[in-house]
Amino acid sequence: LALYFHIGEREEKCIIEDIPSDTLVVGNYKVQRWNIHRHDFLESAPGLGMFVTVTSPSGEVLLSKLYGPQGTFSFTSYLSGEHIICFQSNSTRFAVTAGSKLRIHLDIRVGEHFLDESAIQAKDKVNEVNVRLEHLIEQIHHVTREQEYEREREEKFRKTSEETNSNILWWAIVQTLILISVGIWQIKSLRDFFISKKLV
Repeated sequence: LALYFHIGEREEKCIIEDIPSDTLVVGNYKVQRWNIHRHDFLESAPGLGMFVTVTSPSGEVLLSKLYGPQGTFSFTSYLSGEHIICFQSNSTRFAVTAGSKLRIHLDIRVGEHFLDESAIQAKDKVNEVNVRLEHLIEQIHHVTREQEYEREREEKFRKTSEETNSNILWWAIVQTLILISVGIWQIKSLRDFFISKKLV
């Protein structure tokens, strides 16, 4: 997931990521500041920090930390579901003036373990193959977890659909029985009325 969004100073903005359990999430971000004179975003925003907060589906705070104008954060999910990742700029005397606009470039990678190429090059070929093989195995485990999570979601959705269909069916049967009962009662009432008036 790579995107950018705009926020104001001290404004909090959150995104929601649906993440399987036991999954590493790594995020990189960079903050740019709007320049009134240039009418453009500057490449850097010195003196500006960014609070990053991550909340699990159960409401537990997995990460709450102040970073600089650009940085990398990471966390591991313990539960499957929607994790809320929030960003809020700090306010210092060196920071932007009130009401200024900030642009945040964000790149989030789910389930990736990055290879340290410099470390690999420093080792011999056998170790290089081992490291790359371990990385591949980790990626396979991540794909497996993703598939299991999607299977769980599909099963939950199917159960909900079946319960809804069952409720609709029973409601239709109840409505039909009520209509039949009312019809029979009306016919009986009319018949009794006609008999009492000696019309039949």
